[in-house]
Amino acid sequence: MKRILIINGHPDKESFNFALSEAYKQGAAQSDAEIKEITIRELDFNPNLQFGYRKRTELEPDLLDAQDKLKWADHLVWIYPVWWGSVPAMMKGFLDRVLLPGFAFHKRVDSLWWDKCFTGKTARIICTLDQPAWYYRLVYGSPSHHAMRKVTMHYIGVKKVRITAIGPIRLSKEEFRAKWLKKVEKLGQTNQ
Repeated sequence: MKRILIINGHPDKESFNFALSEAYKQGAAQSDAEIKEITIRELDFNPNLQFGYRKRTELEPDLLDAQDKLKWADHLVWIYPVWWGSVPAMMKGFLDRVLLPGFAFHKRVDSLWWDKCFTGKTARIICTLDQPAWYYRLVYGSPSHHAMRKVTMHYIGVKKVRITAIGPIRLSKEEFRAKWLKKVEKLGQTNQ
């Protein structure tokens, strides 16, 4: 039985990202998967890693719970909007505070190399854009995709990362959104 963690990084609960999150969850519920969720907007934490890695910032209870869920999961589903070629500030703060040395990776003594703690896990990124996905890829080079897939997920050991980019959302019609909700529900059904 696959263990799926859905992480929603949109700060507005009325956003289409929440409908996408629910669609994925409904699909996954139709399979034999176990499902847990993290809704970053509902967590009580300081998103600022105020001392960097120089000095430890104690983790709030919500972040400790998030780490337990991240450890538990086989498959991570990240759902968020792309803003300014990146993730929302609150989600970036979540990544900074949760994916810490000693948890997500271990630095080797007297070495530039590190050991990855999330090997064997898979991920799906579902992100929304205010432009067509092809335009984001061709004109801007998909910076958020590279940051999440290579710089974050690959860095901690998640090698198999698939991306579903949905856009443009702004000015989109109901039929467009309904089509994507069905596609995302199917991704959940197949645990992808």
